[in-house]
Amino acid sequence: MNADIILTNGKITTLDRAQPETRELAIKDGRIIADGERGPATRVIDLGGRRLIPGLNDSHLHVIRAGLYYNLELRWDGVPSLADALRMLKEQAQRTPPPNWVRVIGGWNEWQFAERRMPTLDELNKAAPDTPVLVLHLYDCALLNRAALRALGMDAGTPNPPGGLIARDAGGEPTGLLIAEPNAFILYSTIGRAPKLSFEDQLNSSRHFLRELNRFGVTSVSDAGGGWQNFPEDYAVIRQLAVNGELTLRIAYSLFAQKPGSELADYTRWISMTRPGEGDDMLRVAGAGENLVWSAPGL
Repeated sequence: MNADIILTNGKITTLDRAQPETRELAIKDGRIIADGERGPATRVIDLGGRRLIPGLNDSHLHVIRAGLYYNLELRWDGVPSLADALRMLKEQAQRTPPPNWVRVIGGWNEWQFAERRMPTLDELNKAAPDTPVLVLHLYDCALLNRAALRALGMDAGTPNPPGGLIARDAGGEPTGLLIAEPNAFILYSTIGRAPKLSFEDQLNSSRHFLRELNRFGVTSVSDAGGGWQNFPEDYAVIRQLAVNGELTLRIAYSLFAQKPGSELADYTRWISMTRPGEGDDMLRVAGAGENLVWSAPGL
């Protein structure tokens, strides 16, 4: 059988105990085959002695939701200093058209910076005086600059939402610090109020996010659903990518009830539209999750 692709001259991890490594691998119709010959149409890739491993699976990721916003995010992953991070923030703010926000969501912490500290609110306001900015720190707090407070209409009369605290100055005005106490509801509800990209831009954003995961060797994920991820509206983009044949990850996704106290109504509505197992090898419904009810994580 002539192979479509032959990978050769590499250190190929097989995960087969009898033969944990090989130097050559043949692929036909997207599948590894035991015996593949080189034909006139076979693509031969010389690995140059490099290591090839099976694709990685991330068993808990919010890939569908993250993809919708990836193009809006500023990534501080691996940035060595807070000074560099603030310079990046200023540059991102200058090229972000209104009404979009600059969002620093995850992948960083203050201990990676040479300064060993988080940015101050004054530093965020100086870096981005006119463009709304939200910087999320793990699950414990978020920083909003003054432009974001204005965009949200948040002032002295804004009450603390359930499950969170709005830090205030001596006059009662919000400072821009949101505290997750006792849970992260205030953080994600605030993120959910930021503007969304258009459908076409969400398609582009999701493609970029999938390719970024591929860059790290991830080829399949279990999407854990999550708050502010309604079905079927927020799944339209990933479904369109599947129809277009543009998925570069295998995705099994769960559906998460969106309103505390009304979980059964959500699941009843969804079961009339879809069911566990529906889909194909690239995009499939796994079931309900990541929590069946909002009381599970103490919300």
